[in-house]
Amino acid sequence: AGSPLTNAGTSLLQHSFNVAAARCSLPYGEGPLYVIKKGKPCHALPWILRNPETRPEGFPKTPLGEEELGQPQTKATLQCRADHLPWAWSCPVTGFWVERTPVHEAAQRGESLQLQQLINSGACVNQVTVDSITPLHAASLQGQAQCVQLLLAAGAQVDARNIDGSTPLCDACASGNVECVKLLLSYGAKVNPPLYTASPLHEACMSGNSDCVRLLIDVGANLEAHDCHFGTPLHVACAREHLDCVKVLLNAGANVNAAKLHETALHHAAKVKNVDLIVMLIEFGGNIYARDNRGKKPSDYTWSSSAPAKCFEYYEKTPLTLSQLCRVTLRKATGVRGLEKVAKLNIPPRLIDYLSYN
Repeated sequence: AGSPLTNAGTSLLQHSFNVAAARCSLPYGEGPLYVIKKGKPCHALPWILRNPETRPEGFPKTPLGEEELGQPQTKATLQCRADHLPWAWSCPVTGFWVERTPVHEAAQRGESLQLQQLINSGACVNQVTVDSITPLHAASLQGQAQCVQLLLAAGAQVDARNIDGSTPLCDACASGNVECVKLLLSYGAKVNPPLYTASPLHEACMSGNSDCVRLLIDVGANLEAHDCHFGTPLHVACAREHLDCVKVLLNAGANVNAAKLHETALHHAAKVKNVDLIVMLIEFGGNIYARDNRGKKPSDYTWSSSAPAKCFEYYEKTPLTLSQLCRVTLRKATGVRGLEKVAKLNIPPRLIDYLSYN
């Protein structure tokens, strides 16, 4: 109490800014307290409140927060819109940020009875922490399906964003809990939310749960969703050596030669030195001659005479056969969900098995 940050937060609250919901519809969590939470001088606060749309010298964004490519957030758009704001400020706070609430704790720990009691007593299920984590995020990340069900039934925002832009579905996929994923999808969670970070499919590939990957693909997940750090979901699955996920993605029609800074999935496979992964990618049409932004081929990331190096050497000396090239070409032609289309072809079962990489 009485600290510059607390006084600044109190002043913003008195001006009806939405301090509890830091995100204010922005993708990265910048909201009305953007300047203060970044450690900007609190003596500038009165000036900020009078000039919410001005960009003063030294401030990377407008004083009250602005999306990189969007429009400044005016006082009107930053006014409190959350019914839970009074409840939020009755909770313990550090400075002016709300800490984890009992609802968060119960949801994360899977204490469904305690959570139900809190909901019945009027606790808000959409309360956010300093990093915009909602109870639904907390429950989803821990795979607490029963708590996820209770929160959704109580009106939890199914596509709420945390400070990184991730939704509860992203967190459920990160936990690898298929039941949580199904619950969120049944309540309308977007399988392809507009994110600047990892998509739900990326998260599922990181966790290595092929059933979760398959479920997301079945409901329309974008196989080529691109993350500036990870690349495509196929890149993630290869970097983590989740062969089952890689096989599901490739069978669904993922582009085996998709690149991030010219780096392909085969580069990742070479770096982790996984021969089975290298063979699978090449069989699906991976380009062994592709060069990354450093001008290196996948084989350049292997040790001389190692098993991965010998594997690349074999494929360089022994190109794919005509039947293999035909399989790659046909699978490219069938596109996304090509495996389903192949299964319906009026051809001998043996050929279907071959085209299905069985």
